[in-house]
Amino acid sequence: MNLTEQVEQALETIRPYLKADGGDVSVEEITSEGTVKLKLLGNCGSCPMSFMTMKSGIEQAIMKAVPQITSVVAVNMAEQE
Repeated sequence: MNLTEQVEQALETIRPYLKADGGDVSVEEITSEGTVKLKLLGNCGSCPMSFMTMKSGIEQAIMKAVPQITSVVAVNMAEQE
C-alpha cells in the first residue's frame, strides 16, 4: 500500500463524522518531506470549528496511522480568516 492509500485509509476512519456535518476532505498532495496537504470540502471549508477538526481529528488520525507523515495542513483554511 502506497503512502496516498495509507492516508486515504486513515481518512476513512474520520470521514463519517465529517459527512454527518455536511463536509469532507480530499488529499491534494503529499510532499517528499511528509506533509499532507488537504482541502476541506463542503461545510468543513467554512465551519468556524474547522481548525479544531483539523488538529484534533484529521491530523491525529493520519499521523497515528501513517508514521511517515510529519505534518498535515489544509490548503484552503487560510481563506476563512
